[in-house]
Formats: sequence, C-alpha cells, structure tokens
Amino acid sequence: MKIRSFDVYILDLPTIRPHQLAMHTIVSQAIVVGCVTDEDGREGWSEVATIGGASYGESTPEAIKANIDTYITPLVIGKDPIHFDKIMFEISKLVRGNNFAKTVVEAAIIDLAARSKGVPAFELFGGQIHTSLPIAWTLASGNTEKDIEEAQEFLRQKRHNIFKLKIGKGDPFKNVEHVRKIKAAVGDQARITVDVNQAWDEDTANYCIEALEDGGVSMVEQPLPTWNYEGMARLTSRFKVPIMADEAANSVQDVFQIAKHRAGNCIALKPCKAGGLTQTKKVAGIAEAAGLGLYGGTMIESSLGTAICAQLYATIPEMKFGTEIFGPLLFKDNITVNDMQYENFEVVIPTGPGFGMEIDREKVKHYTRSEG
Repeated sequence: MKIRSFDVYILDLPTIRPHQLAMHTIVSQAIVVGCVTDEDGREGWSEVATIGGASYGESTPEAIKANIDTYITPLVIGKDPIHFDKIMFEISKLVRGNNFAKTVVEAAIIDLAARSKGVPAFELFGGQIHTSLPIAWTLASGNTEKDIEEAQEFLRQKRHNIFKLKIGKGDPFKNVEHVRKIKAAVGDQARITVDVNQAWDEDTANYCIEALEDGGVSMVEQPLPTWNYEGMARLTSRFKVPIMADEAANSVQDVFQIAKHRAGNCIALKPCKAGGLTQTKKVAGIAEAAGLGLYGGTMIESSLGTAICAQLYATIPEMKFGTEIFGPLLFKDNITVNDMQYENFEVVIPTGPGFGMEIDREKVKHYTRSEG
C-alpha cells in the first residue's frame, strides 16, 4: 500500500450567525481539506480550519495549500501510510514550521491507514478511553438577555452546560459585567468561562480577572499576548481561577516552557497548533507530567475536523476542562454525509473506520474556492 496522490482544497463554509473573536468576526469559515489516495484507490480525508486569514495566526489557508502542494506532497508520494509517524518525522527534517499544513497531511494519512485496517483512528493512538466528552458552547450575541435566554434553552435541551464568552473586543470592564450577569442568571447549573484572545495588558487583566473570579467564572483563557510568559506566570500565581494558555501553546516546545515557568495552569489542545495528532499526544503528556489541566480546543472546524479532534481527545485520560468542539453546530451546511452527535451535554465520539466521517463530494465541490 503506497501513497499515489495528495490533493488539497480550500473551502468557505457559511455560519448560522457571526462568531466574534478579539481579532476577527467569522461569518464564513475557511477550512483546508486534504485527500490522500493510495495505489488501490483508497482514500483518507482531513481538515484544518483557520480564522480571519492572517489575523489569528501565520498559517493562512492559501499558504497551507501552497506549501503542501509544493513542498510536502513530493515527500509523501510512494510512502506506506501505516508508517505515518516515520513520514512526518522525515517531513519535519525538511519543512520548518507549517504546523497547520503538517496536520492536514498527517491526519489524511492516518485516516487512510486506519481505514485500510477497518478500525477507528483512535485505535492507532492507544485506543478509546472516552465514548463522549463534555462540550462547551460560545454565547456570542453580545446582548446579555439574549445570551441568558440561549444558555437557559441549551440547559433545558441538555445540549450544553459549559458556556464560553469571547471578551477580548470592546470595553473590558463592560464585558466583565456582561459575564457576571450571565453567571448570576445560570447559577450552579452551568460553568462559565471566558476567552480574551490575548487582548488585555497585565493591568487590565489584574482588575478584570479579580472581578471575574469574584463572579464565579471557572476559567480565563489567554488574557495576555503570547509572548508574555512572565505576565501569564504572575496571573497564574495570583488568582485561584485557572488561567489557560491557548495561542501561546503552539508546539511541544512552547508547552514545555509554559509548564516550566507556570505561565498558565491549563492548556488548550489543538492538533493544528502542535503540527498533528502525534505531536498533540506529546503535548498532552507534557501537560499531564506537569500537572496542567487539559481542554479540547477548536479552530471552528466542520464535522470532519471535529471528528479528528474528538477521536484524539478520546484517547487522553483526563480532559479536566472538557472540550469546545462545537464547530458543526455553527455551520449552515456540512461536508460529510453523517453528522457529529451531541447529547446529554456531551459530544459523542464517532467510531466508524478512520475518523468515522464519510465525505460528501458534492458539498466539497460546491464550497471549494474557484482557482480562477
């Protein structure tokens, strides 16, 4: 079984409502989809998502596709997909950085390898520990009463009992009051977390985190810029509420430094940041050894990318802060024939061959950007 080809597509998927971050508001999400084919015509599929072109990170969808086509694809042709770890090790020696691109390649090869054996991909990573995982939802209307109503409705439906608010844009003090009112309304029925997306300086963070902690918020994500390890360490030591590193945790080496300097006491996992599933498992191991809590993060992937994350997260012993892999619930449409399942406040881990998702080729074609 040898790899014959690797194809990459950029798709734009519309969302059901705007999704606001500090640096960008998503109304149409760019995803990069990979398809690897072997000599017998078997396929493996993968996906990573990016946010706001170059506003979130350096890996734009256009660069991901160009670097896979030009530099990585020639390195995988003719290789045996079952040896995906060896393939990625060899790629790492010739291609610097490009973690999102490497994730597209590795995940597609893993999907093909698992399908060739007729097993779920999680069997290649030590096997499934969890059959489902807690799932958070982002409240993003910006209107306190509407957000409270939405949270209470999802609690009634047993869809979510963890709610995140993106508070990096606008007046931080008004945002804090918005969060406190929502927490007061839902009480002990739900956990409330916030994501600042690096938007605060340390003075603002000191004031706002104190108010958030007093208001019952259960976690504060990436309050300071990625470079400010010392500031994150000071916040971590000062407050009882957990401080999560997300954008700062972009590689195995980054996570080691966060653990070493205690620049956060929990980590958001995202395969695309680490450069693939194998690297993400290493990140999880470092965090476990250092006593850092883990959170299953998202880049707002569609059903395929979400299944990739879900299957990997299902192999990690403890996800202390749950997950937020709600991406498929935010899109108007889907690129897979089957859907991710959400029930009883959790996301159900797919168990079919590979990552458990069957591609809808017509949808891929429909949403793929025109190269003209």
